[in-house]
Amino acid sequence: MLKPQKKVSESHTIMSEIVLPNDTNTLQNLMGGRLLHWMDITAAIVAQKHCNKPCVTVSVDNVHFHNPIQLGNIVTIEGKVTRSFNSSLEIYLSVYGESPIKQERYLSNEAYFNFVALDSLGKPTQVPEVLPETAKEHEMYEDALRRRQLRLLLAGKLKMEDELALKDILFPKTKS
Repeated sequence: MLKPQKKVSESHTIMSEIVLPNDTNTLQNLMGGRLLHWMDITAAIVAQKHCNKPCVTVSVDNVHFHNPIQLGNIVTIEGKVTRSFNSSLEIYLSVYGESPIKQERYLSNEAYFNFVALDSLGKPTQVPEVLPETAKEHEMYEDALRRRQLRLLLAGKLKMEDELALKDILFPKTKS
């Protein structure tokens, strides 16, 4: 039986929030923990739209904080599936801050969230394959495999000698 397939665009999600005083730190910037909470919600929506099943966060990696988001600014989080595996999937999130007064929009954060889909008994279950449509989606799809291998290596679930492609990236051979 063929594994079901879904386009990246079918689960693309955009979520917006406004930064209120309760969301900020003493510098009047959005707290990182609050942003990660909103990012996790966005990623969960993407995962469940892709899988049509309950999905839970397995890990978060490569969270990059480029620019702070200030009190009163609008936060827009865009999420999309980059690749799925057997029961898991990787989701890329980009976060933008926007000053409604200055009408400026800027990249604030990027991250990769990893989810697993669950069946009715709460056990991992197969997820649909991802069909990338654009050149950028194809690039992210290919890169997702290396990120997954690195995550598995760091978690002790993969041995370096078993993964030659990753070994070549991490430890390139010098030419004589």
